[in-house]
Amino acid sequence: MAFQAQSEEQEAMSEINVTPLVDVMLVLMVVFLVTAPLLTQSVKVSLPKTASTDQSDKDQPMKLGIDAQGGVTLNTQPVADLAALETTLKTEVQSNPELAVHLYADQAVNYAQVAKVMAAVQRAGIGKMAFVSTEGQP
Repeated sequence: MAFQAQSEEQEAMSEINVTPLVDVMLVLMVVFLVTAPLLTQSVKVSLPKTASTDQSDKDQPMKLGIDAQGGVTLNTQPVADLAALETTLKTEVQSNPELAVHLYADQAVNYAQVAKVMAAVQRAGIGKMAFVSTEGQP
C-alpha cells in the first residue's frame, strides 16, 4: 500500500457527502411514525363529581341589541334613545363595576348607529364590550 501525495494536478474534493444526513433523517422519520399513534391514546379517568353552581345575574353580561331599523334594546327591553341607554348603563355600572356588555347588531344596520351606541356604552363607564356575530336581536 503506497501513500500518494496530492499532486498539483488534483483538486480538493468540494462535494458534501449527504448519505449520513439522509440516514439520520430516515431514522427520525421512522421514530416519529412509530411514536405518533402512541401519543393519541387517551387514559380513561373517572373525575370527581361536584354540585352545580349557578352564576348570579351580576356575572351575566348585559345584552345590547340593534335591529336593522336602528332600534336599540337592552336585555330585550326597548330603549327610547341613546341618552336613556347611557343613564341606564350608568346606574348598572354603579351597582356592578365589572359589568360587561355583549353587542348584537343586525348586519343591515348602519355602522354610524353602531358607533353611536358604542360611544354611549363607553361614556357610561363600561370597559368590557364584546361583539356577537349573530343576525338580529338577542
